Amino acid sequence: MARPRKFDEEEAVQAALEAFWVAGYEATSTQDLCDATGLGRSSIYNTFTSKRDLFLRALRRYIEHMTSLQVANLESDRPVHDKIRDLLAVVVAEETDPSGDRRGCLVVNTAIELAGRDPEVAQVLKRDYERRHAAIKAAIDTGRLDGDVDRDKDAGALAHAVIGTVSALRLAARSGVDRAGLEAIVNTTLGAL
Repeated sequence: MARPRKFDEEEAVQAALEAFWVAGYEATSTQDLCDATGLGRSSIYNTFTSKRDLFLRALRRYIEHMTSLQVANLESDRPVHDKIRDLLAVVVAEETDPSGDRRGCLVVNTAIELAGRDPEVAQVLKRDYERRHAAIKAAIDTGRLDGDVDRDKDAGALAHAVIGTVSALRLAARSGVDRAGLEAIVNTTLGAL
């Protein structure tokens, strides 16, 4: 008879998420996951099957949390420029955090590290991109109806540009661009709306 689990699986996924977010998928060893979760190797493999399975669960958890926050902002009853500014301001704040905790975005990090060689990861990221794109496009479409955005502008193309700006901000910050430079990118993007 198998022994019952004596740990919270969701807490273990959250702890693994933090470990993967700090070091990335490849650089996070099984021992790192044991240390982060407080579980033994057998518990990790019996519960999650593999490091990759645990990573996918952690990535999906991260995506659900972060994208839900972004969608809630985008669905609020505020002008579209304010919504997009807030979305981009969060990125600038994270990337210029004086505490030095600049892990970036797990989605961007994963896209760079794994999406080109792992079709399942690429599909998870694609679904997330489509969800964020739809929310941004809907906010821009509302702005077009309200007169906040020129009606001749393509809401879908602008939504792609906003998502691209998020990634660009993260990469620019990693390349040494300071807060003023990041804010210039934000203002240029807002000017395109």
